[in-house]
Amino acid sequence: MEVRLKEAPCGFISFDHSGYINEVNNTFLEWMGYKQENLVGKHIESFLTMTNKLIFHSYFYPNINLHGYVEELFINFTNHTGESIPYLMNAKRFRQDGNEVIDCSLVQMKKRIDYELELRSTKKQMEEAYLEKNRALAKLEQIYLEIEKKQIELMEINSGLVKISNTDKLTGISNRRFFQKKLEEQIVIYRTVEKTFSLLIIDIDHFKKVNDTYGHQIGDIVLAKLANILKIQVRTDDIVARFGGEEFTIILPDTDFEEAILIAQKLNRTIELAEWTETGNLTVSIGLATFSENDTEDSIVKKADQALYVSKEKGRNRATHFRNL
Repeated sequence: MEVRLKEAPCGFISFDHSGYINEVNNTFLEWMGYKQENLVGKHIESFLTMTNKLIFHSYFYPNINLHGYVEELFINFTNHTGESIPYLMNAKRFRQDGNEVIDCSLVQMKKRIDYELELRSTKKQMEEAYLEKNRALAKLEQIYLEIEKKQIELMEINSGLVKISNTDKLTGISNRRFFQKKLEEQIVIYRTVEKTFSLLIIDIDHFKKVNDTYGHQIGDIVLAKLANILKIQVRTDDIVARFGGEEFTIILPDTDFEEAILIAQKLNRTIELAEWTETGNLTVSIGLATFSENDTEDSIVKKADQALYVSKEKGRNRATHFRNL
């Protein structure tokens, strides 16, 4: 590794296709409190929490394998004391000496925390100014302007972080992280007021053939176009998200078994009849499940996935509800 890269003002990690680290620069080691021997040869996931491992499996690996790169992924690594440190990651895959490697640049997200601390300090100064009447008016006005400025800056940072962490970059719709959050919210609503909901998992039929025949660029166009169709077709309160790869999910609030089937069948017809100039035609298979008293977050997803498998087995381009298995 070149000296400039070792001491670059951003972190750098390189690992192989299996996830084992082979290079790390001094900047990242200093930030995390590690030495070379603590990281080199270790698996990248050994420094991730369970939540961040899920992000890696649902977002990082599918995108790096499909596109060869990942941009602006908000991720947390565990340092030598066990503290979770936030980073913004960019990654790219390429071949080096006949071997496939994945290089990642990492930028610390400490600025947001610094702004919060600065805001607290400014508010404290404001409280002290109120107690000291002889300094009050002029100083209070100045501090108030500073607080407004810091609040605006903090809101902009928070808004950017939320958008990055909740949006799928390719399709522009919600990602799996946001889907998990909304699924948890629907379960709380069900437990509180007994409003049932249904879940759809949608998978593009023969999508590998699309990529193999027309290339990944056309595959990306198809994914974005399907996402747009789903956004247009769903109701105002429905939640559409990219689940990973060529799979999408839709949460249907306040929707029972019968209504969910009608919605799914309508999606099948709409997608089949849409103009797919890139591929000639396109269909999807759908698995459905409706939340019940004994269900959990994992079980409702598993039921919909099992129903999706049956739709595939029965010839594709159809919707199957778990209740009908």
